[in-house]
Amino acid sequence: MLKHRGFPGRLTGTDFQFTIRRANPKGVTPLTRRDRFRDRRPADRRADTAFMQALWAHFGDQPFERGNLDAGRLNWLFEREVIPAEDPFDPASYDALLVIDVTAARASFPDVIDGAT
Repeated sequence: MLKHRGFPGRLTGTDFQFTIRRANPKGVTPLTRRDRFRDRRPADRRADTAFMQALWAHFGDQPFERGNLDAGRLNWLFEREVIPAEDPFDPASYDALLVIDVTAARASFPDVIDGAT
């Protein structure tokens, strides 16, 4: 499992986790799309924004390996702002390649992706 050095481990001052420390010995948690409803708590929305900001700052529009990125946090963006970068895609692999869909990310997080090409 690739560890993304320099990537924030969590949202400062909260328990919202962005990375994991080690691979799960029982198996990889698969990525699945989770619905974001309008009535989500403001703290959850801040966590989504901070995670997207960290992804954008770290990877930009280039494909990246899932590695030690937290599946729970990725699932909130998966198949919307973060999409598979390979076909076939294995959602239960730490080696899976992902990429930010700049158009979708700009629509959902305009303050984060503002000025992206």
